[in-house]
Amino acid sequence: MRDPLFRMALLLGLLSAVGPFAIDMYLPALPEVASDLGTSEAGAALTLTAYFIVFGIAQMIYGPLSDALGRKPPLVIGVAIFLAATIAASLAPDIGWLIAARAVQGLGAATLMAVPRAVIRDMATGPAAARMMAAIMIVISVSPMLAPLTGSAVMAWGGWREIFAVLAVAAAVSLGLILFALPETLAVAQRRPVRLAEMLAGARRLLGDRRFLGLTMIGGFGMASFFVFLASASFVYTRQYGLSPTGFSLAFAVNAIGFFSASQFAGRLAERFGMERVISLAITGFALATLLLAAVVLAGIDALPVVVAGLFLGNACLGLVMPTAMVMSLDPHPDIAGLASSLGGTVQMLTGGLMIAVTGPFLDNTAATMVPAIALCAVLAWLAAAASLPRLRLR
Repeated sequence: MRDPLFRMALLLGLLSAVGPFAIDMYLPALPEVASDLGTSEAGAALTLTAYFIVFGIAQMIYGPLSDALGRKPPLVIGVAIFLAATIAASLAPDIGWLIAARAVQGLGAATLMAVPRAVIRDMATGPAAARMMAAIMIVISVSPMLAPLTGSAVMAWGGWREIFAVLAVAAAVSLGLILFALPETLAVAQRRPVRLAEMLAGARRLLGDRRFLGLTMIGGFGMASFFVFLASASFVYTRQYGLSPTGFSLAFAVNAIGFFSASQFAGRLAERFGMERVISLAITGFALATLLLAAVVLAGIDALPVVVAGLFLGNACLGLVMPTAMVMSLDPHPDIAGLASSLGGTVQMLTGGLMIAVTGPFLDNTAATMVPAIALCAVLAWLAAAASLPRLRLR
């Protein structure tokens, strides 16, 4: 990769990591949030649900906006919104205020998911673009491992409000980078106005495509399983197993390593065996691994190493499912790939947020409820695969 492209990829990766940090850095603090604001675990989990739902919907806004105004204005607007919401979250006097602030955070953070992909498209194509995306993914991939540990370190000398203070500093730095280091990559002559009629026609076409919708829901329910884990794991690990915030962060990192390590092999396995075979085997492995773990846990064998090992195996399978399903859903729609990507991301984020809301009332801070909820998401993902693929090819 040429040096300017590498520098741009690194800059975009740093900007893109702000969103994942806003999710994962906050996880070790969820029990403290519930206690400090006098709410239930389900109430604390709603701060994640609100973030995910608005984050998913807002991606549909920033993509077309960046095509009309250029890449930098939507980034500046979004990060400024994120910064203001993060400061508001740090001052939250009650859970309602915090939920609202987290929703506005999601509104701002969505720009850092939608616009960097467009910047890459402006600067490079083919292998060069793939290398830029790979460099960005390296930065993003370490976020789920580093963010909870960073949150734990902040809590060691402060509390959950200080986590938002650190995020506010990161947002301010990101805003400075966008204003002074990031060039505008979309020429004025290439900008085009937002045409709502064309967007609606494309959305109808995609939502009427059974294969696109099925593959999107595979990713949606797969993402939902991870969201359920995010919303409940800090309570389970700290209350049932007595882990400290740092201990929870390390246990969380094990699952993140399983997911992202496996995802690095998805492309090579797809080239060798075909994408449909890879996703068929991986989604079946994901469902079987989580169902087996649920059966073991419900049988009373719920020691922490068993839960961590079982979730590691399930998330490794999920790491093969997610990128493969995304590529397969976009391949038949090259003329509206941007809209397909945004719509797919929105549907998946909404599915994940809604599954937190649905399962939240049944979670009781034990592995005996968390693991079956994750297994339910895995089974729904398998059913989506069965409906959208010609057949689940397991041999």
